[in-house]
Amino acid sequence: MSLTKKRIKIVSGSSIIGLALIYLYKFAIAPATSVPRASSVAHGVEEQRQWPPTEDAVQRNLQIAYEAQNALLHQQRQELLHTKEQLAQLEEQVRSLQASTPRKYPKVKYLNYKNRKRILITGGAGFVGSHLVDDLMIQGHEVIVVDNFFTGRKRNVEHWLGHENFELIHHDIVNPLFIEIDEIYHLASPASPPHYMYNPVKTIKTNTMGTINVLGLAKRVMAKVLIASTSEVYGDPTVHPQPETYWGHVNPIGPRACYDEGKRVSETLSYAYAKQEKVQVRVARIFNTYGPRMHMNDGRVVSNFILQALRNETITVYGNGKQTRSFQYVSDLVDGLIALMASNYTQPVNLGNPVEQTIGEFANIIKHLVGGQSEVKQIKAMEDDPQRRKPDITRAKKRLNWEPKVPLESGLLQTISYFRNELARSDRFQESSRKYFDSPDLQRILP
Repeated sequence: MSLTKKRIKIVSGSSIIGLALIYLYKFAIAPATSVPRASSVAHGVEEQRQWPPTEDAVQRNLQIAYEAQNALLHQQRQELLHTKEQLAQLEEQVRSLQASTPRKYPKVKYLNYKNRKRILITGGAGFVGSHLVDDLMIQGHEVIVVDNFFTGRKRNVEHWLGHENFELIHHDIVNPLFIEIDEIYHLASPASPPHYMYNPVKTIKTNTMGTINVLGLAKRVMAKVLIASTSEVYGDPTVHPQPETYWGHVNPIGPRACYDEGKRVSETLSYAYAKQEKVQVRVARIFNTYGPRMHMNDGRVVSNFILQALRNETITVYGNGKQTRSFQYVSDLVDGLIALMASNYTQPVNLGNPVEQTIGEFANIIKHLVGGQSEVKQIKAMEDDPQRRKPDITRAKKRLNWEPKVPLESGLLQTISYFRNELARSDRFQESSRKYFDSPDLQRILP
């Protein structure tokens, strides 16, 4: 218990004793006489002279005890006020030191005004967006992040807050945005099934109205814009692997349609603006991506399996586990996005890892890397869950000279380490919160 809390307890106890003595004197001993209040130790003798004369030893002892208690209470109040003043001074000194101490940022390359670009990233506080921010900032560009923080988190970009090249704007891109920029990376949209199914109408609006606002902004300031599309535009594909020329096999009214069809319309809008308004557009069809800063509860395969394994829970596989996915590490994706933006190629480009894994195999890989006693169990399949997913990246290799470099095991180890730290941080927060709300001091304060 802190010194301040001890003093508060002493003051409270002394007050109760003092009030009891006053009550006893006023109503048992001298009901017709009002008891004056002592204001300081120095006035103790003077106040004592004002008591009515008495020969009763009990009454005299009560008078003396009251005076002593009142003086002690006043002294403790003065000490408490002095302590509060000292705490306020210390807090002010800490704030002053924090303001005067320069923050340390990652090393940033210097670019002159001709080479430095003002780059807008919608959804820049999200998983992929925050890694893209890091790369562009380190390259020396000015980066403006716009995010409504539905799935993004300020903590993902907090290491850049205050940097002269960085700006964070809390804004929903469904509403128009007026800003001067050279390039736009349009990443804003929920990307995991639980998130985009939670509010399907909002998901559609983000991928339609939000894209219209981004393309309108690009038209006004003559900026180049990259639209982050998705492998979900292929739906449950009948062609394998999926090239960019495949039109897809999508259920337009299924539970995933808000995202799948929203991204398809986003692509349609992009090429309509390119044809009619001469906007420079780039379209990236992003396949399954994983890495640090993934949302812990995004419901995707990687995060689900890692969290279940770390908690020694059953690793749940939807369906028979024979459906396939291909997983790329987030740094590879960011390299691909930057290369596509810098290129002159305007057609859609797949960005993904062509190495295919079944979900069942992937669950066992996670279990092996994490360790523990988790078991792998199959549960009911999800509706419209694609059975095969593998990108044909011939176009990316040829046009961008890009292909994934990070091995699956290496990337997973870094991701597991991140999730392990996040779980520990979450557990510490919950423990601190439990201690606070279970505190007897708080229970006394609450009504």
